[in-house]
Amino acid sequence: MQEPDSHSVDEDARGGPRPSAAEFLRANHDALLTDWQQAVFEHLGRTDSARPPWLIDHMPELLTALADAMELGPEALDERLEAAHAAARLDAGFNLGEVAQEYALLRRCILHRLEAREQRLRPGDLTRLEETLDRVVTRTMTFFWDMKQRILQTLDRMSEATLDDPDMETLLERLLTRLMESALTVDTAAVMLLEDDALVVRASVGLSTDEVKGLRVPVGQGVSGLAALERRPFFVRSAATDPRVLFGPLRRAGLRALYGLPLMDGERLLGMAYMGSRTAFAFSDADVLLFHAVAERSSAHIAQTELHAREHEARQEAERSLALLDSLLEAAPVGIAFLDPELRYLRINGTLARLNNKPVEDHRGRTLHEMVRIGAVAPIERALRQVLDTGRPVQDVLLEGPDPVRGRAGIWRADYFPVRTSDGVLLGVGSTVVDITDHKRAETALQQAIDFREELIAVLGHDLRNPLHAVNASAFMLGKVPALDTTARRSVDRIRKATARMTRMINDILDFARSRLGGGIPVTRQHVNMEELCQGMLEELQVVYPERPLVLEVHGDDLWGDWDPDRVTQVLGNLVVNALQHAKSDTPVVTTLTSEAKDVVMRVCNEGDPIPPELLPHLFDPFKQSSVPKAGNKHRSLGLGLYIVSEIVQVHRGSVRVETAAGDGTAFTVRWPRIPPPLGYLTP
Repeated sequence: MQEPDSHSVDEDARGGPRPSAAEFLRANHDALLTDWQQAVFEHLGRTDSARPPWLIDHMPELLTALADAMELGPEALDERLEAAHAAARLDAGFNLGEVAQEYALLRRCILHRLEAREQRLRPGDLTRLEETLDRVVTRTMTFFWDMKQRILQTLDRMSEATLDDPDMETLLERLLTRLMESALTVDTAAVMLLEDDALVVRASVGLSTDEVKGLRVPVGQGVSGLAALERRPFFVRSAATDPRVLFGPLRRAGLRALYGLPLMDGERLLGMAYMGSRTAFAFSDADVLLFHAVAERSSAHIAQTELHAREHEARQEAERSLALLDSLLEAAPVGIAFLDPELRYLRINGTLARLNNKPVEDHRGRTLHEMVRIGAVAPIERALRQVLDTGRPVQDVLLEGPDPVRGRAGIWRADYFPVRTSDGVLLGVGSTVVDITDHKRAETALQQAIDFREELIAVLGHDLRNPLHAVNASAFMLGKVPALDTTARRSVDRIRKATARMTRMINDILDFARSRLGGGIPVTRQHVNMEELCQGMLEELQVVYPERPLVLEVHGDDLWGDWDPDRVTQVLGNLVVNALQHAKSDTPVVTTLTSEAKDVVMRVCNEGDPIPPELLPHLFDPFKQSSVPKAGNKHRSLGLGLYIVSEIVQVHRGSVRVETAAGDGTAFTVRWPRIPPPLGYLTP
């Protein structure tokens, strides 16, 4: 620094004696701070630094210390000031050149301020100011370099501690040991890891090592728990007497200084680390800076260890899942395979591999065309491509061809489905293949047996009708003979009842056969009166059952509609006979006809025991009874009557339902639409 040239400026013309350097620094304290800060921002703008503006917290104290040194001598400078400057800048990531630049800017600001005021200092003060600044710069840079080398050496030793890949607690203890070896005032150090909602001591060196291991501090309690909650460092000047220190062993050890800081992985709290001294009430800036470096390295190792642990656990879980999958694939009697979007095999079990007549290991990485026989590739590839294009399953694809396992023709059912990750990314296609050869053969044999049985029933029904008509006609003629006594007439009545019952049974058998053989129950609609049809049917039944009262009740005048008269009377006959069989012997069976706007409602009621609840869901199924057969009861039916009723009503697009309850008897209600609704109409 050069003193301004004063040969052209008279001292008296400047208005008085020249100020001392101390007076100049105190008088221009705030202005120099402003100039220095502006120079720093201009320098950062030119270098386009990504770092935030340089620290200015120490500069006011430095200017004051320079002024005191100019008055009292260089001995007035406190070395701790330079050490604090060096530690702060080292912690902020400065290099040595940037520290020197900071002081160079301060020197330039002092010179510019002197030139701007055209002011000269007392003789020799500018030289002494320059020497004092040089002393500050030299000591600061020396402290900076020494601390940096110390940290680098400690970090190197810490790196050596990780070479044999120790477990986390051993590693943390080694790192803390390196700290104690580098910081002579540190007598104890520990790392507490966050577990659930508490800090647990997992590594400790120095005083009270065994006593503090495993101790817990809830987050938010004590000096360390509160610091963890607020994510900030803490400092205790006298740990032995401070009630905020919750660890008894630390208080009993007579600790003075206790310093701790949170261990962070980004924004995530990993735990806390602390160091304590039994001789010092405060740690030097160099020791604190070193502890920060150790804590940062510890945080990195803790986070890395946790990551490795999670990766190891995930890998083990994946291996277990794959082992279970492989076991399932091999044990499954179903062929299973997974293919990628290029239709290359990723996984296949032995069942499906044998159908391809190739080993399992030969499939992996090979395409569908390479592994499946030519004739079966097309339908399989078409289904797989459809899954990939639409993202939806394709089911029930039938495959036929030679079976290399059994040495005969086979039939398989294949299902194909997309395989996705948890977030919906399509990985490929899965397939399952089931051998249904035996099932198809059994199904064909069963269908043949059913067809034969139903054709036999139809033939028998037709062949039985003719002799039955002859028996019925003969009984009718015999009943007209006047000379018959009471016993003979009763026998004729029994013949007529039996033939009527057989006629209904044969008609039911024929209708059942028609419905099952695909032709359906034939219906010939006519415009008829429901009351006339029902009256005629009840009169016929009354002749067969003269001892039972059969009642017809009519509500409404318009009972006309388009129905098949034979089928209407067949429904009424089946319902009334069913009611007679299950009603009390001395009670009537009441048939009610009700005229409605669109329907005529037929209701057949009897008084008797209710239908058991377990029979109701299958009441209209073929070969089902409407009551539980009683022991010794020889009177049994085929169980086709109600099934035929349901079929005839459905053909007329009506509905039938049953109501039964103890004390109220049983009632069947049939709704007959006057005009059949269009196909697809759902009856109420």
